[in-house]
Amino acid sequence: MIAVALFGVSQSHAVTKPAPLVSIPTHNAFFDAIKQHCGKAFEGEVSVDNQGPSTFSREKLVMHVRMCNDTQLHIPFHVGDNASRTWIITKTGSGLSLKHDHRKSDGHYDPVTMYGGHTLDAGFDHIQSFPVDEYSRQLFAQKGLPQSLTNIWQMYIYPDTFSYRLIREGREFRVDFDLTSPIAPPPPPWGYGDD
Repeated sequence: MIAVALFGVSQSHAVTKPAPLVSIPTHNAFFDAIKQHCGKAFEGEVSVDNQGPSTFSREKLVMHVRMCNDTQLHIPFHVGDNASRTWIITKTGSGLSLKHDHRKSDGHYDPVTMYGGHTLDAGFDHIQSFPVDEYSRQLFAQKGLPQSLTNIWQMYIYPDTFSYRLIREGREFRVDFDLTSPIAPPPPPWGYGDD
């Protein structure tokens, strides 16, 4: 009888008070450092590309911290007129997730989309690493992209600079954005409309 009563109390408590999303200080600091730029756009340039030059080094590169809430950031990455890429950083309760939302110009998903990684450690206030997750490994294998099975994405956020970096064996690519000079925000990324 006592067990039933206690079970009823805990059940009621669980229904009325959802568990808070747990996040550690370094993940919060990193997330908040990007979030403070919400609504702003910044121009960047390729600082490292060991397989370049490429489209990235020839086109205007713009990041736009477009959508922000307490658990997720949407950061479109425009390469010239190509608005197919959006970085999505999410607090998951066990760390931070980075996803690459790739769309076609008609707004439909690209066949290779929503790939990325998840933090495996605390990282640092200004630096987080996102080793490739299992969904992405399966996607890359299915789409004939075995070179991407060991991808690690990194992001750095400092007062003057935001950096996006991709590394794997034999490959390094990095873009640095100047946070000291905001520019006019670009149009919405493909598939997002005016939301």
